[in-house]
Amino acid sequence: MPNIFWFRRDLRISDHPALNAALSDGPTILVASADLLGSKFSLLSEIRRNSLRASWSSLSKSLNNRLSIVENVNELLKLAKFHGVEKVFASTAYDTNGVKEMNAVAKDLNAIGAELILGPGNYAVAPGSVRKGDGTPYRVYTPFYNEWAKNDFGQSTTAPSLENVLAPVETSFDPQLEFGADIKAGESFAVRTLERFLDGRVDGYQDDRNRADLGGTSHLSHALSHGEIHPRTILERLEPGAGADVFRKEIAWREFYADVLWHNPHTLTGYLDSKYAGMEYNFDEQVFARWCQGETGYPMVDAGMRQLLSDGWMHNRVRMIVASFLIKDLHFEWQHGARWFEENLTDFDPASNSHGWQWTAGCGTDASPYYRVFNPVLQGLKFDPHGDYVRKYIPELRHLQGSSAHEPWNQVSGYSNGYPKQIVDHSEERNESLRRLDALKNS
Repeated sequence: MPNIFWFRRDLRISDHPALNAALSDGPTILVASADLLGSKFSLLSEIRRNSLRASWSSLSKSLNNRLSIVENVNELLKLAKFHGVEKVFASTAYDTNGVKEMNAVAKDLNAIGAELILGPGNYAVAPGSVRKGDGTPYRVYTPFYNEWAKNDFGQSTTAPSLENVLAPVETSFDPQLEFGADIKAGESFAVRTLERFLDGRVDGYQDDRNRADLGGTSHLSHALSHGEIHPRTILERLEPGAGADVFRKEIAWREFYADVLWHNPHTLTGYLDSKYAGMEYNFDEQVFARWCQGETGYPMVDAGMRQLLSDGWMHNRVRMIVASFLIKDLHFEWQHGARWFEENLTDFDPASNSHGWQWTAGCGTDASPYYRVFNPVLQGLKFDPHGDYVRKYIPELRHLQGSSAHEPWNQVSGYSNGYPKQIVDHSEERNESLRRLDALKNS
């Protein structure tokens, strides 16, 4: 009887213990499922759907075009039953929906006489493994990092032999890219991206990573999210140095958030600090739509939101700016923004998304909760000092020179090309946000 290997957020063949186990065990059908971690494929943005399709396409090519894409897990189960499969291999999931899905699939497979066999997941250290001396989990990043860094991350392994890979099976899902897509993805591209980062940007990473106009980040978030590269592969390539040390800590942030979610599965959509559920919040569909479309009248916020719509990605510093604006200036609950990011970000990661938003909202792991309110204008002037990032994504402001693009209200021609006026007054809304915090604390 053949095995099935079930690809999920591990779309690579190198350094893949679970895949190695399946192929070593015998002939294997390779399957990926489109209903990724409970997200309905049809509800994702076109660019995010295409990012997944591009990853599957690249993976299939590396597997001699022997990857089958199924519409959902039910179709996977039908394949297992039809082919008399006794073993389905997969990488361990640690996020809330992934764990639920794994448990449900294991139960359904057991009902047809098959077994779900899980191998190591896509973290350098498995979530749940890093604990305090008394055995309790960490809720603060720095001590977590100090303990996490003591681990031996091991060495990455090469791609396995593909002689046991069986021909693809017929499914109902069409994996072709949608019209107009031009997305680079896949394991080989991830490795080249890492090499470019190590050769050209890592030395200045500690300074340049926050500059939205410089492109000084690693550009590996998509690959990590899709499992096109294992973090162990990255960590073993980092040489000592200031930039590499900061980047190593960014990898650890990803693993910290995964650890927090593992211990607190309700925080995928619920509050880590539950008292913030009682705060006064707003919701206005028209206001939310202006934030989503980059029409708030605050250039740094709008540039970020338009970058998300056009590229399926947003600079990490700008993510914090737009999140702060939605929560602290517009007074929305963080879950609204988190869902929008899930639908549109090609590098969407459940733990990083939920807990990145909660960090900004003050209800998560931030050591200075809620009082941090980003000034969107000052943030723009600091992290896009020449206005290049704003002009790239907001054509209505391209006639403004230098930093003046961040303050069109101070220019005679600032609004001449139709850029919208400010949706709110930041100073007033900052005070309102802090008033709501005081009301919560005194309730």
